[in-house]
Amino acid sequence: MRFWRRRTFLVNSVLSALLVGGGAWAYTLLNGDGGGSTGTSTARTGTVAQGTVTASVTASGTVASATTMNHNFVTSGTVTSIKVAVGDKVTKGQVLATVDDTETAATLAMAKENLADAKEALADAKDAYDDDSDQVEQAQRSVTSAQNAYDSAKRAQDGTTLKAGMAGTVTSMNGTVGGSSAGSSNSTGNSNSSSSGSSAFIVLSDMDKLQVSASVPESDATRLKLKQTAQVTWNALANTTAEGLVTTISPTSTTSGGVTSYPIVISLNTVPTGAKLGQSVSIGVVVSRVENVLYVPAAAVKSAGNLKTVTVVNASGAQETRTVTIGVEGDSYTEIKSGLTAGEKVVIATVTTGASTGTNQFPGGGQFPGGGQLPGGAAGGGGFR
Repeated sequence: MRFWRRRTFLVNSVLSALLVGGGAWAYTLLNGDGGGSTGTSTARTGTVAQGTVTASVTASGTVASATTMNHNFVTSGTVTSIKVAVGDKVTKGQVLATVDDTETAATLAMAKENLADAKEALADAKDAYDDDSDQVEQAQRSVTSAQNAYDSAKRAQDGTTLKAGMAGTVTSMNGTVGGSSAGSSNSTGNSNSSSSGSSAFIVLSDMDKLQVSASVPESDATRLKLKQTAQVTWNALANTTAEGLVTTISPTSTTSGGVTSYPIVISLNTVPTGAKLGQSVSIGVVVSRVENVLYVPAAAVKSAGNLKTVTVVNASGAQETRTVTIGVEGDSYTEIKSGLTAGEKVVIATVTTGASTGTNQFPGGGQFPGGGQLPGGAAGGGGFR
């Protein structure tokens, strides 16, 4: 019995020591003491300056021609010749391709003869009868019918030759000599899609008038206006930029991946050397610009609802928080209308530097003394026996 009382006393003494040590360890941990971080905090500052603040809307876009024209044969038939290739420059009215006109030529010749016969019959009727007689009216109807047939045959014959409806560059071709060409009317219009005209026999594009098509988030679209100046930078052409104007802001949005955006078009004032359709570019549209104003780095301004504040470092090094009135929120700087004066130092961010010198542990590496066992061989997690 004495042995067991002695052993219990030893166990209780050890547990009491652990409780006291654990309390001290917890206090040290919560207060960051006892071998913890030795880092220090320093403020990165900027200066209240005077100058220009600019706000821009940026986006990625694709180069396209401002004007394209799709060319298709009016008359179906077997293609007998193609006189141009992709990349060729053509003039308006230049022959691009032809189809077999054997049947259309014969039909036109027949229609021409029929029209001549009808006109001769009308002349004979007028010689023999009064102008308001049934015979003259019938002959007149025959002339009208023959004329319509001739006009139709002439269009079919003319339709075997495909001519350029505008001056431009051949940017697409989908026909081959010996192949069949389906007849359809030519079409023209602005193209903002690389697939536009993909089914046309030949597509001409005006390479002297280029534009950029892009999409901007709805929050940025509300800041854009027609005729705003844009700066366009080519991704694949080193040091290549051009100015342009916002000419189209779509009133209809598109949604992709849950993001709502609005298509826009930027018309380029000049065409840089090496510019090609389909090239990727970056655009920046200046939406706000103020000059000769006070400004601070944008990161220096803190917001709490409608309240704007800036932390100022005074001459003695102390910091004070000031309420400010802001103007244009630019790309890198924010206009300050009141609350600061030029030359004052403002806090941009607080940086903490330093290294950890140790860890907060229980004595003995986080274990009970004696390798995690109670005296007498009892395991630390095993309980009393």
